[in-house]
Amino acid sequence: MATIIANNITIAYETHGDPAAPPVLMVMGLGTPLTSWPLDLVEGLAEQGFYVIRFDNRDCGLSSKFDHLGAPNLALAFLKHVLGWPLKTAYTLHDMAEDALALLAALNIRQAHVIGASMGGMIAQIMAARAPRRVLSLTSIMSTSGRRTLPGPTRAARKALLRGPRDPRDRAQLIAHMMKTFRVIASPAYPTSDRQLRSMVEVALQRNPSRAGMARQIVAVAAADDRSELLKSIRCPALVIHGAADPLIPVACGIDTAHAIPDATLHVIEGMGHDLPPQLIERLLALIDTHLHGKMVAHPGRVGAT
Repeated sequence: MATIIANNITIAYETHGDPAAPPVLMVMGLGTPLTSWPLDLVEGLAEQGFYVIRFDNRDCGLSSKFDHLGAPNLALAFLKHVLGWPLKTAYTLHDMAEDALALLAALNIRQAHVIGASMGGMIAQIMAARAPRRVLSLTSIMSTSGRRTLPGPTRAARKALLRGPRDPRDRAQLIAHMMKTFRVIASPAYPTSDRQLRSMVEVALQRNPSRAGMARQIVAVAAADDRSELLKSIRCPALVIHGAADPLIPVACGIDTAHAIPDATLHVIEGMGHDLPPQLIERLLALIDTHLHGKMVAHPGRVGAT
């Protein structure tokens, strides 16, 4: 694991593959460290001939924390979001997009393919729209355009996201809580074994998790503007992947994202929830590899589905 100063913060990152190969930047989602990208997916991309960079977002993992800005009141923030009232944020998704672009610059990478999952998909969308010369292609996974009329999380998913363990200092409680949360949003048709899930959670806990940091990220997402018009300006090749059974960011959000981006290709995967289950890695690798090599053919109407 390495760290670098970019956009005036410390960013922890890892690389895989040949540095001379085409670069791929992977942007992870809410409160989840770079290890949440399945290693089989990361190494698979490297084997396909890409130089893969994954990193911890600000306020997550081993990157800079913003604890000096305090922990937001999530219940109040949620109420304001529902009512359409302005939210005070520690930072914005645009700031997080600048982090990612600054990381590439610090690594002397002028252009990269960008893959984002969930909140990371939102950040990747902003990168593609605001820095078109820096982004070779966009892959947005289980994310959204942020359009206000789109459906939100199920009640169970929202509850799992906003609630923490009774005692966050108790490691056993924390592991049980994280595993339970994952189960609520995971793919119903592609279950992850308890052994694999526990291992993933334990690895994440080794990267200095921050409940307050995650709360600040949640508020940044809630305060984000509708990106529908912004997405129309994207000109790089775009692939949108979404699970038909996603309870956190419903599939309608992925469909709307694909329709907003000119010439985007959409792949809806039946039985997939809000995760990257082991059973789907080969399928995801095939989709992304075809997309990054410029061979993706859109279905009639510009947007396709499988």
